[in-house]
Amino acid sequence: MGKYDNVYFVTGTAYAGKSTLVKNLAEKYNGILCEENYHDRFFPSPDKDEFPNLAYTAGLTDWHDFIRRTPDEYEAWIDGVSKECEILELRILEGLSAQERPVFVDTNVSVSTLKEISDEKHVLIMLAPPEISVKNFFDRPDKEKQFLYRLILEEDDVDFAMENFRQCLARINSPGRHEAFRNCGFSVILRDEERTQEETVSLAEKYLDLEKWMK
Repeated sequence: MGKYDNVYFVTGTAYAGKSTLVKNLAEKYNGILCEENYHDRFFPSPDKDEFPNLAYTAGLTDWHDFIRRTPDEYEAWIDGVSKECEILELRILEGLSAQERPVFVDTNVSVSTLKEISDEKHVLIMLAPPEISVKNFFDRPDKEKQFLYRLILEEDDVDFAMENFRQCLARINSPGRHEAFRNCGFSVILRDEERTQEETVSLAEKYLDLEKWMK
């Protein structure tokens, strides 16, 4: 597998526990933590010509335009962001993977690319039911989510604005995308409210090649 033999990629759907797992693994194995959107630390201002989707919000004059997009527009933007994030992640991992420590990544790298650069012992898929991502989006106290919630409440037709945004979320968390992840060939962990964080770590350890990093 070459240069990525110390990199462990975790991908999947929202609310599946990806962020928590990579944090716990990095702590347990004294690893390098690459949390969600970690590329922002390395490339805070991506070039708008090379990365138009990542630079989209920087050019907004009215943030209400963000939540007014159609589901088609929103889905196309999310997919574009993921592709651009993949480019940045692979640039970052060129350097991080040279260190003699495990690297745990909450990743945007696509499954097709992961199959080219990694193997089944270094990739984990985590999935939550598609409806959770739509239903629970505004339940988290994240500043970004609460900001979007306030924008929706400022719209003239709040009910329409909320339904439109939920349709956007439903589009990028569709059952089809869920099934594509589930059947991609990598090991899968499904969300389980009864499972503890420690039990999730133990389950991940069964799928990932981590023995060489044991203290």
